[in-house]
Amino acid sequence: MAERPTTNWRDGIAEEAEELAAGTLDPECACMAGLFPEELLAATDAVLDAFERELPGLAEADDAQVFAVVERVVLALNAVNRAHNGSAYETDEREQLCAFIDQSLTEHSIDVVALTARHGLGRYQITDKWREW
Repeated sequence: MAERPTTNWRDGIAEEAEELAAGTLDPECACMAGLFPEELLAATDAVLDAFERELPGLAEADDAQVFAVVERVVLALNAVNRAHNGSAYETDEREQLCAFIDQSLTEHSIDVVALTARHGLGRYQITDKWREW
């Protein structure tokens, strides 16, 4: 199963906390907890939970149904981003979220390359139509 970006972010927070406790990281260099407050992580997880609930059965869905699922997750992530002053997801986080969406679809038998090609898109453009983050 695709690893959630929030898992990576929580791991980074824990690693940074360990380094701070061990004295191997200057407190002025610690940023993970500030970048990923629990409220942001919980809101993102709620969106990804809803997305994952929609994945089973998508292999039999038509293109419009698959795109509708992608649209819903992207619009929900847009709302989380807006709730965090438009700065919830920076470049690395955007890439992780897009990769998670792609990998999750692929794991549920969606040929993302073929799907996007049928609509004149590149594989990594599947979220672009709706994405504000």
